[in-house]
Amino acid sequence: MRYVDEFRDADRARALASRIARLAEPGREYKFMEVCGGHTHTIYKHGLEDYLPENITLVHGPGCPVCVIPMGRVDDAIHIARQPGVLMTSFGDMMRVPGGNGSFFDSNARDTNIRMVYSPLDALAIARDRPELRVVFMAIGFETTAPSTAMTLLRAKAEGLRNFFVFANHVTIIPAIKAILDSPDLRLDGFLGPGHVSTVIGCRPYEFIARDYGKPVVVAGFEPLDILQSIYLLMLQLSQGRCAVENQYGRVVPWDGNPIALRAITQTMRLRPYFEWRGLGFITSSALRLREEFAAFDAEQVFELPGLRVADPKSCQCGEVLKGVLKPWECKVFGTACTPETPIGTCMVSPEGACAAYYNFGRFSRQRVREASRA
Repeated sequence: MRYVDEFRDADRARALASRIARLAEPGREYKFMEVCGGHTHTIYKHGLEDYLPENITLVHGPGCPVCVIPMGRVDDAIHIARQPGVLMTSFGDMMRVPGGNGSFFDSNARDTNIRMVYSPLDALAIARDRPELRVVFMAIGFETTAPSTAMTLLRAKAEGLRNFFVFANHVTIIPAIKAILDSPDLRLDGFLGPGHVSTVIGCRPYEFIARDYGKPVVVAGFEPLDILQSIYLLMLQLSQGRCAVENQYGRVVPWDGNPIALRAITQTMRLRPYFEWRGLGFITSSALRLREEFAAFDAEQVFELPGLRVADPKSCQCGEVLKGVLKPWECKVFGTACTPETPIGTCMVSPEGACAAYYNFGRFSRQRVREASRA
């Protein structure tokens, strides 16, 4: 199968692993953060850590949009869903995200109507067919999914629909990376840049990482050989004393991004002054909300929200996992009280969450084996 089988060839993987090992200096530790949750999923599904030398560590960043939604925003969505005549719609992986008063599934078991959809256009179609309902779409995701929300808003306005609304929770990747770089408790040598986000924003926005922080960035694809090649390119830069942004995922990602998608976002949304990220706190200019021209579609304008900040459960260490300070299996409740069936934190909910990836694919990862051998 084109663009799949050729990126999963075991012989090529071993060849890349050998080239990476030759570049690894004895006695030096390397830490690379994969920002995107899709990369984390691939790494543990295919056991890529086992191809790397012991002194290369992969750190998992906040690249899963479901994982960074704070509990208070989930509670706000449930509050909207409880209003008369409201149908709340959401992507499927949001349905199990725990808020302060339970998840969407828990809320449906009591008194709300929250339905899973595959796209905002599905929600728009419901609003068109059911004029007696006020249909709200909970928009989440990085710049990857923001264009679909934007195009849906433009269509809703063109059609003059009065019963369709968006509860905007789109976040932006660059401020989150900067917050991580400014964090005093984490040392990184480079980044595997997010492939999906980069199809929209391109590679140019990452140049400040190399210029201002001296960290190389390689925008990476999502197949096993994509990731191994990207690690090799990071190691090559470090061995040569270079620091730049490179695009390994050139077959999909244009350097300057997608101008049509960016234009749609700009037409319909603007940056918030600040936004709360689960585990990372409030980050300046790190999320999007609807422009004033689309206030009639803005659920935050139409519905009065509690807007309360809800503290994470004390037993949950999602914040440390999202910042790369802890590996998922180092969390006190990982795999015991917190599982995909009974998640305490968001990192265990989404298939792209680091905890879910570890639980499903990484129980016998080399870190756990090493720790067990020391016990």
